[in-house]
Amino acid sequence: MEAIFNETTKTGDIVTRFPKASQVFKEYRIDFCCGGNRPIGEAIKEKNLNGIEVLSTLNTLYEETKRLNNQNTNWNEATYSTLIDHIINKHHAYLSDVLPELSRFVTKVYRVHGEGHPELEAVFNLFHKLKMELEHHLIQEEERVFPKILAYEKNGSKSDLDAALQTIEVLESEHEAAGDILKELRSVTNDYLLPEGACTTYTLTYLKLEEVESDLFQHIHLENNILFPRLANEAL
Repeated sequence: MEAIFNETTKTGDIVTRFPKASQVFKEYRIDFCCGGNRPIGEAIKEKNLNGIEVLSTLNTLYEETKRLNNQNTNWNEATYSTLIDHIINKHHAYLSDVLPELSRFVTKVYRVHGEGHPELEAVFNLFHKLKMELEHHLIQEEERVFPKILAYEKNGSKSDLDAALQTIEVLESEHEAAGDILKELRSVTNDYLLPEGACTTYTLTYLKLEEVESDLFQHIHLENNILFPRLANEAL
C-alpha cells in the first residue's frame, strides 16, 4: 500500500484532503492551524514524536475510511440487526466524534473572524441548533427505537413491531428538520464558499460541515428509504 501522506506533506494539506486527520493531530498535539503551512515532518520532530507511528496512523485511518466509504452492501437484504449495527457504528459513532470537535472549530472561527464575516453568526447558531437536535435524535434511536426493532427481529412480536412503527413518524420529522438546517447552512455560506485568504481552521470548518452533511444524508437514506419502509411492509 502506497502511503498517501509522508514527512513532506504539509499539515494543512492533510486536513484539507482528509478532515478526519484533525482528530489524529489533536491526539498528538500537532498544530495544523497556525502551523498548517509546514511539512508534518517538522512538527513531528519538534514534538519529538515517532514519525513512523504518526504517519502510519494517518495513512491507515485514511485507507480504512476510504474502504468503509466504498463498501457495497445490499442493505435491502441485510438483517435488521446488521443494518442497525452499521448505522450505530458508522454514522452515530461519526457524529458523536465530530460534533464536539466541530463545535470548537465553529466557535473559534466565529470569535476570530465574525466581525468581518457576519454570516458566521448564522453558521454558529445553525450548527449548534443542529448539534443539539442530532444528539437528542441519536439517544432516541439507540435507547428507545432500535431496541424495539431488534426485539421484533428476535421474537416476531407484533406488539414490538407496532411500538417501533409508532416512533417512525417522529424520527422522519426530525430527519426533515435536520435537512432544513443543512439547507440553511449551505445558503448562508454560499455553498461553503471560502473567503479569499481563509486560514486553515476556517477551511477545515467548512470542509467538516460539508462532511457532516454528506454523512447525514447517507444516514437518513438508510433509515427513511430502507429501514423504515421495510418495517412498514412487515405490518401489511
